[in-house]
Amino acid sequence: MTYNIAVVKGDGIGPEIIDQGIKVLKTVGKKYNIDFNFQEVLAGGSAIDEIGECLPKETLEICKSSDAVYLGAVGGPKWDELKGEERPEKALLKLRKELGLFANIRPVIMFDELKDACPLKDEIVKGGLDIVIVRELTGGIYFGERNYTEDYAWDKMEYSNKEIQRIGRKAFEIAQKRNKKVTSIDKSNVLDSSRLWRKTVEELNEEYKDIDLNHMYVDNGAMQMVVNPKQFDVILTGNMFGDILSDEGSIITGSLGMLPSASLGEGDLGMYEPVHGSAPDIAGQNIANPIATILSAAMMLKYSFALIKESEAVEEAVKKALAEGVRSKDIAKKGEKTYGTEKIGDIICKYI
Repeated sequence: MTYNIAVVKGDGIGPEIIDQGIKVLKTVGKKYNIDFNFQEVLAGGSAIDEIGECLPKETLEICKSSDAVYLGAVGGPKWDELKGEERPEKALLKLRKELGLFANIRPVIMFDELKDACPLKDEIVKGGLDIVIVRELTGGIYFGERNYTEDYAWDKMEYSNKEIQRIGRKAFEIAQKRNKKVTSIDKSNVLDSSRLWRKTVEELNEEYKDIDLNHMYVDNGAMQMVVNPKQFDVILTGNMFGDILSDEGSIITGSLGMLPSASLGEGDLGMYEPVHGSAPDIAGQNIANPIATILSAAMMLKYSFALIKESEAVEEAVKKALAEGVRSKDIAKKGEKTYGTEKIGDIICKYI
């Protein structure tokens, strides 16, 4: 079997971490007799520098015709002066919209080996954390109408019943394979869009009667994430709230460098990327943590290619590396030995 993967290495540490993910996928391919065809394309700041636009037409067409998109990170201070549609980050929004990727799946997992990196008290996270945040990705305030002048600006936040239903189904279906609990997070005491969100999710729950549904306002949800995170199983929320809560979740687990993500639509095509940004301050130093990117590859194997045992092999290799004491700078304790980006990739490949 051959799978075609569009590769967007992006900016900052993007090329370094993606190279390790590709190395891992090639190792999986060799072990399990699978062919992965990688085609590199430009998006983000690197595309602006080389072509003059953040998402070239050729990139979009190749991504659409591929089986999956593998992305490092885009953006950085170099392009901060750019405005509106020319910013590198707009490439991500356009890719999600054009590829119909409306569901962002972000696992928040605390590995036992990294519990010392968690900023919460031991009694709060004893026994580990395993949460999935299901974030709506193509609606809400990020895609609403907007206007900016020097002394006045506005952004429009809107959701349709259809948009809420399709992301809700993703969350309920994921919950059915886990602990059958969904917490929907909104701001329905203030926002009309959230009132529709809550009403629609409650109606959808009638189709998934085996799922225990509860609701939280986003401010309380953010507080509960640090007070009692183990109460959550699947969190369902909108675009902006999900963006904020998933970053909060990443810090609970110890480091942004550990969290993968998958952006999915109705079919098998998905885009896979680490939750963290391009970290230009450490680019080119071989110290970036590639584990989130490697775990994103594991999600690709699972969600786009239905290669379950291969996905689990990558996850298990990461666990073995951590158990062996393999640490990048961001997850190492003071005085603990650290490993470079390439070396971490090599060790994970060894365990595969």
